[in-house]
Amino acid sequence: MASGGLTCVKYLTFFCNLLFALSGVLILLIGAMVQFNYAHYSNFVSDHIWTAPIILMVVGALVAFICFMGCCGALKENSCMILSFAILALIVFFLEIGLGIAGYIKHTGLRQIMETQFNATMEQYNERKDYRDAWSLLQTELGCCGIQGPNDWEKVFSNETMPASCCPMINLNEATSCTVTHANKNGCLKELLDILDSKTLALAVVVLGVAGIQFLTILFACCLYRSFRRSYQTV
Repeated sequence: MASGGLTCVKYLTFFCNLLFALSGVLILLIGAMVQFNYAHYSNFVSDHIWTAPIILMVVGALVAFICFMGCCGALKENSCMILSFAILALIVFFLEIGLGIAGYIKHTGLRQIMETQFNATMEQYNERKDYRDAWSLLQTELGCCGIQGPNDWEKVFSNETMPASCCPMINLNEATSCTVTHANKNGCLKELLDILDSKTLALAVVVLGVAGIQFLTILFACCLYRSFRRSYQTV
């Protein structure tokens, strides 16, 4: 039989495992939300950066699976399952730290990467329909025009016109097509970069909070494992 102290640690570990599981679900939902809401901007961000939401979903699912093992081990007082949970949880914890560091390093060069992608898609605007659709969606949703501003389209169009998505409204008494006069003045690079910066900051706060919960859970699991081992040795 477990002592009162052991029972307390056991149920505290079980409770922390539930928090751990919720943290995994939270990570999965964040990854899915980012993928669903912003994947259509992938043409303007490098593919190896846009894999981050997918990685988050995989990690979230893995955390949920590991927590099932931890909860079963805590309730059954199975030291082997508890140890397996602690090891796997620790691996996931270091994986998340590694992803956070890698994300920070990649984020420092995000502007340069995006500038490259923006220029590449604009240069091939007339040749590729998927790029035309991507620019139309970007400029319509963000209310922007061009990379730094509407004048960027001069190298694509031989006249003074530009994509209709640059103009929120055209006065037919003044013009029949979108021109610099009616176009949005703010560039799309800054608008999209601001969105990604804000989402990255929010994601970093969530991941740090989740990592703290996970680390606390790992400590409880280690204490529970030692308690189980000691109780079995005294029997």
